[in-house]
Amino acid sequence: MAASVSEARAGAATRNTIQRALVLEAVQSLHDHPTSADVYEVVRKKHPNISRATVYRNLGVLASRGEVLRVEVPNGADRYDYLNEPHYHAKCRVCGRIVDVDMPYVSDMAARVTDAHGFTIEGHEIIFDGVCRECQAPA
Repeated sequence: MAASVSEARAGAATRNTIQRALVLEAVQSLHDHPTSADVYEVVRKKHPNISRATVYRNLGVLASRGEVLRVEVPNGADRYDYLNEPHYHAKCRVCGRIVDVDMPYVSDMAARVTDAHGFTIEGHEIIFDGVCRECQAPA
């Protein structure tokens, strides 16, 4: 019996591909929370014929599988992190750099919320704002 189109798509999304491996390798090699455009540029050097759409689609698959962490940055491009365990980040308001914050992840934070206005809280992400060391340095 032939597989349906949706089954074929689901299989393609879970199948490991050379392109997906290159995208994962690029995220892991860029230790500075790269954007999808940054990842595309690295992958393109090894695989010149790869399309942006393929890189972006594979980033989405890797994030949905939990192999990379998608860091949604308010008023900025999403970033990708090879550290896929929940943790916090800080964003420089001057240069836009994203860094990991060295502090314990508070896994039970949702239990501490006293009024969620009817929301069922499923998780949390925190991005601290500030100015990085390089941007604080006198010119």
